[in-house]
Amino acid sequence: MHSSSRLPRWLPFLAVALGLSLVTCGEEPASLSDAGPREPMDAGIAADGGEESGPDAGPATADAAALPTDAAEPGADASEPADDAEAAGPDASSAGPDASDLPDAARADAAWCTAGGIPGTCIDVAECYGTRKPTAGLCPGPKEIQCCTPRYAVDCDPNAEPQPNLGLTEEPGVGGCPAGMLRVSTFCIDRFEAALEEILADDSRVPWSPYFNPAGHRVRAVSLRGAVPQGYVNETQAAAACAEAGKRMCSDTEWKRACQGPSGTTYPYGNTRQTGVCNDHRSEHPAAELYGTEASWIYSHIDSPCLNQLVDGLALTGGYSGCVTAEGVFDMMGNLHEWTADPAGTFRGGFYVDTVQNGNGCLYATTAHDVSHWDYSTGFRCCAD
Repeated sequence: MHSSSRLPRWLPFLAVALGLSLVTCGEEPASLSDAGPREPMDAGIAADGGEESGPDAGPATADAAALPTDAAEPGADASEPADDAEAAGPDASSAGPDASDLPDAARADAAWCTAGGIPGTCIDVAECYGTRKPTAGLCPGPKEIQCCTPRYAVDCDPNAEPQPNLGLTEEPGVGGCPAGMLRVSTFCIDRFEAALEEILADDSRVPWSPYFNPAGHRVRAVSLRGAVPQGYVNETQAAAACAEAGKRMCSDTEWKRACQGPSGTTYPYGNTRQTGVCNDHRSEHPAAELYGTEASWIYSHIDSPCLNQLVDGLALTGGYSGCVTAEGVFDMMGNLHEWTADPAGTFRGGFYVDTVQNGNGCLYATTAHDVSHWDYSTGFRCCAD
C-alpha cells in the first residue's frame, strides 16, 4: 500500500474530463486526462475495421480480429451516464444485456444487475469506487447495496494496490550512464521499461503500484530488471517522472535508434518478424477477458487496474530474453507502448496484443492521442545525455 500521505482515492474523480471524441486512422475514442480518475467512462465506441484499419483498431490475430486493441480510450465523464443509459432509465430489466452475455459463473450469481447497459454486481457502495461506479435503485436490500459496474468475469480486486516491485533496485549504469541505463550512440537510455517510485513528503521513496495512474503524486522513474513496468501513465506524467530521476524523455529519433540498433533493423532482434520472441501476441484482448464479453462498452473501461494483472498479459521487464537490441535494451517491441518526447503525442513499439497495426516492430507509432491520454497499455522509458 502507499503511504498515508496520499490523497483520498475519491478526490481525482472530481477532475474527470468531459466528452467523448473519436480519433482518426482506426484509433479508438477519446482519452483520460492527466488529472483523470481511475474510474472508467460510461460511453464507449469501438473502432471500425479489422486488422488493417489502424494502430489500435484490432489485434493482428485471426481469433481476435473483431476486437479493438490497445487505446480504445475512455470517454465521457464517469459521473454522467451514456446516452443509451439515459434513454433506458433506471430499470435494470431494460437497461442492460441479457444474462447470457455474462460468463456462467456470473449468470449463476443472483446478485448480478445492469446499469446503463453495463453488467454489474449488487454490493455495498463502500466497496464500489476507483475504476467502478455505483448506481442506486437497481438492487434489492438496503440503500447501501447498489449496482456496481462494470462487473468482472475474473477474480481481481480493483481496489487492491499490489506492490510487485518492492525490494528491486537499479543495476549499475553502463558506458558512463546513470543507474539502470546503458549508452547507445551519443546518449543513454533505460535498459528496461520504467517503473515508478513515489516520493514522500520527507523525500523518502516507496514503490508506486504499477497498475494505477499517478495523478496528484510526485513520482520518479526507475529502470528495474524483473519489474512490472508502469502502464496507466500519460506523456506529461512520464516526462515529470524522468525529470525527477535526473533524466528526460527520449526523442523519436533516439527511441528508434535504440530499438533498431546500429544496423537499423525493423525489429529489436533483426529484420524478420518472429512472433513470441517479444511479448507481442496475446490472442484475447484483456478487456474481453476481464469483463467476459466482447461488447463495445468494454473499450470505454480500459483504465481498470485489473487489466495488466491478467495471466499471460503484461510481462516482467527483461522476461523475454530474446527481445533485446544488439546493444542490450529490452522490450522495445511489445509489452507496453512507450511515450516519446513528441509534444503532439506519440507512443511507440506496440504492446502485448498489437505490434503491427501502425507499423512493424521498431517502426510502430501511434500518433492519434494527445499527451494527456493514458490507459493500461501506455508506458515509457527515459533517456539522458
